[in-house]
Amino acid sequence: MIRHAIIMAAGRGMRMAPLTDAIPKPMAPYNGTTLIARGISRLAEKIEHIHVTVGYKKAMLAQHVIEHGASSVFNTNGQSNCWWIYNTLLSRLDEPVVVLTCDNVVELDFELLEENYLSLISPACMLVPVRPIPGLEGDYVFHENHIVKEISRLKKTEIYCSGIQVLNPYRLIQITREGDSFYDVWHQLIDQQQLFVSSVYPKKWFAVDTVEQLTTLNRSPF
Repeated sequence: MIRHAIIMAAGRGMRMAPLTDAIPKPMAPYNGTTLIARGISRLAEKIEHIHVTVGYKKAMLAQHVIEHGASSVFNTNGQSNCWWIYNTLLSRLDEPVVVLTCDNVVELDFELLEENYLSLISPACMLVPVRPIPGLEGDYVFHENHIVKEISRLKKTEIYCSGIQVLNPYRLIQITREGDSFYDVWHQLIDQQQLFVSSVYPKKWFAVDTVEQLTTLNRSPF
């Protein structure tokens, strides 16, 4: 059912300097390849169309992801992280799209995720949560019966956002306005009780925000 995925990879990656002075963060070395090449190869096992947003060092990154099998590239330089939903050809898709970030290394059961998405009546947006990991920052999710009530970085709960979502661009556009970030879109959906959270968790998940975290991941790759 899920035929499309998008990896958001336009950021500057300032916390990973000086590495990112020379290369974009998605091209950081990981287990003999790069963070984003690894992500594309894993997605390609299950997903037909893989899209990537680029911004910082966009020409270098665009060439890299196309060489590794990306279907299309969207230049979102200077735009918000949700801009692509409202302003690219993906806005016409009336079907689910898996959204990931380039700095998340993840193992995910797509069959279970599809089943969960359908069981929630194919919402406009469904967040995929993770259990909090010591040392990794996150936005905590409060929900009732999978309907998200609040997202907070200050108040704690047992789950937080992983950076992974399943969303339907066409449906989102019908009930939200373009926001300054995903947080803005999420809060519009919360007000309408239209933001959901999955009961399916990634099998493995790790976020790379610093060179130290990249080093840790490369010591124990998955």
